[in-house]
Amino acid sequence: MKQIILGFALLLIASLQPAFAQKTNVSGKFNQSLKSYYALKNALATDKSEEAPKLALALQKAVKDVPHQGFSGAEQHVLWMKESALIQQKAAELALSKDLESQRKSFGSISTSFIKLAQELKLNDQPVFVQYCPMGKFSWLNEVKEIQNPYYGSQMYDCGTVKDTLEKN
Repeated sequence: MKQIILGFALLLIASLQPAFAQKTNVSGKFNQSLKSYYALKNALATDKSEEAPKLALALQKAVKDVPHQGFSGAEQHVLWMKESALIQQKAAELALSKDLESQRKSFGSISTSFIKLAQELKLNDQPVFVQYCPMGKFSWLNEVKEIQNPYYGSQMYDCGTVKDTLEKN
């Protein structure tokens, strides 16, 4: 009897390992895409319109690299498919833009999608700060608590407030 229970336990553990490995891979790739998002946000916050297109393409690739089959549950999978498609579309749009105004407009849609993903998926391995600029009514994610406004850059670099902190998971 003990051998049967032990065999069953080992079989159960073996069957759970691939799911755990997939979730770990999804989490790691999601965090890489989040870092790409931050790089783009930082370029816009410091008015680097010439860097933004290549960073948008890097973000697009990082989002494509997240393995969508490793999410826990159908709701997370559907959310990822919807929001990641929007992020990739707007990143491609931003990559074709040369002026900060249109880059920032595309970034707004990217941020809206990334905020939804970060809040719902809870995969971030570091704290994430949801920040908000009351002047333009824009939100974005930041890797540090200090405000770095990507929508106004040097005009109003520190305009905004921290609306939420997503603790690391």
